Amino acid sequence: MTVTEATKTQTAAVALPEITDPSRVTPKDARQLSKLFFDQLAVLEEGTPEYQYARNTLIEMNTSLVRFAAARFRSRGRDELEDVVQVGTIGLIKAIDRFDLTREVEFTSFAIPYIVGEIKRFFRDTSWAVHVPRRLQEARIHLAKATEELRSRLGRTPTVKELSQLMGLSEEEVNEARIASNGYKSASLDATISSNNDDEAALADFIGAEDGALQLVEDFNALAPLIARLDDRERLIIHMRFVDECTQAQIGEHLGISQMHVSRLLSRTIATLRTGMLTSD
Repeated sequence: MTVTEATKTQTAAVALPEITDPSRVTPKDARQLSKLFFDQLAVLEEGTPEYQYARNTLIEMNTSLVRFAAARFRSRGRDELEDVVQVGTIGLIKAIDRFDLTREVEFTSFAIPYIVGEIKRFFRDTSWAVHVPRRLQEARIHLAKATEELRSRLGRTPTVKELSQLMGLSEEEVNEARIASNGYKSASLDATISSNNDDEAALADFIGAEDGALQLVEDFNALAPLIARLDDRERLIIHMRFVDECTQAQIGEHLGISQMHVSRLLSRTIATLRTGMLTSD
């Protein structure tokens, strides 16, 4: 047996104190006990009951770190704060699994960045009202910081060119980030808005307008079966005149007929379609 193996065996032989409710351990006591548990965790065999006890106790003893980190997000609401604590606990577990006593760093200092990082990742991935690529989510954050910095420095709202120079992005990328910012929050079209007269109206009453092109959709649906009943030459003339935007002379040259003949065929076909549109249910 080597000296190292003997040392590990001796360290592993130290019995860990039994803690009935680790979650009730004070933060001060948790700091002291965590050193002992981490010391044992380093030499215990992974998967054994002793290892699981040490790891689980470390997690429960240090949940106060998660609550501390989550407190800054309390404005999100009580229900969402519970999700934040759960996500922060994942960061705590990652910190415990990666912590090394030999670095001589306090576990608290080591764990907080893991916990906060996991919480921020959660909000970055779930807080947007619509799906936006992560590249643009991060660009939005940089854009907000750059805008605030330039506004303080210049005393006015910065231009796209100024933001582009500070952020090291093209003006197109800055505009893309600004547009993407609109996807962070959304409002219901049924949201109630109060006016100065104490009258209530829905947000939908103030935005949007009747789309005149909607009638075209109905017309196209009615026109499609009528065009399908035309013969091949009539459909070709209609396509060349209104889709390819050819002149009557060009159509006549393509079909080997006179321009006047094309004009008569076109007028007759249009009249047939108009009659069908007017008489259709």
